[in-house]
Amino acid sequence: MKKNKISKNWVNKQRRDTYVRQSKVDGYRARSVYKLIEIDEKFKIFKNGKSIIDIGAAPGSWSQYAAKVVRNGKIISVDLKEMEKIKNTTQIKGDFTEMSVKDLIKKHINTCLDIVISDMAVNTTGIKNVDSIQTGELCKEAMIFSKDVLSKNGVFVSKIFMGSTFNEIVALGKEIFKEVKVFKPKSSRKDSKESFIICKKLR
Repeated sequence: MKKNKISKNWVNKQRRDTYVRQSKVDGYRARSVYKLIEIDEKFKIFKNGKSIIDIGAAPGSWSQYAAKVVRNGKIISVDLKEMEKIKNTTQIKGDFTEMSVKDLIKKHINTCLDIVISDMAVNTTGIKNVDSIQTGELCKEAMIFSKDVLSKNGVFVSKIFMGSTFNEIVALGKEIFKEVKVFKPKSSRKDSKESFIICKKLR
């Protein structure tokens, strides 16, 4: 009974959500695209001809936006789940945390990448501190991977949750990159603990 009530609340919240409605109008697969749009408007990330990897891409709204604004670029989308095709993107289905998948990604890269974006998060347990730690580990793994594949002026953008690992992630960002900012977009729900870390220029 309780589960049904939660599901009903979620459905009602989705119906009332301006960004959910807007995503349907704009043809995007998820409301999360507006977080990336806000990040791009503030930090000027995407430009023509850039090469990008989108980690934790499903259902694909971030890759949709990247494909729309980056012409003549290269976009690789990676996720555990199967995704509907997106024009001008290469899709890799697999677990990013596995070395074999990282090696497969590298095979698709001819030169250094310009941008790594990650919206990865674990399936939430409902225990906020546990969710924060586990999602933080994914962020750190993506950040360390980006060090290997980004160009000197590369950009790394990732979801992070406010919690016990937050300072550790920011410190790692400052170790690897010259510029590190944390930003919570307006389109991120107020009751969500998520923010985004934006890192530029490898040390």
